[in-house]
Amino acid sequence: MCRYTEDHGKKLGLNGWVKNTRQGTVVGQVQGPSEKVSEMKVWLSKVGSPSSRIDRAVFSNEREISKLDFKGFFTRY
Repeated sequence: MCRYTEDHGKKLGLNGWVKNTRQGTVVGQVQGPSEKVSEMKVWLSKVGSPSSRIDRAVFSNEREISKLDFKGFFTRY
């Protein structure tokens, strides 16, 4: 799922990262304009990659930031 998520994050012009966990879930951080972050959240919770099965999506630690912590959107391993 990470490749598709990375591509979608880049398409939206977001910054951050995504990573598959050993438990079969995906974690990450997303930064950017709130409307684009909202679009990404909808995509993550409703669409995802073609081979993914989305049981639930949990978003936490949401806050406004004054400076981006990441440049670009990438996959961590």
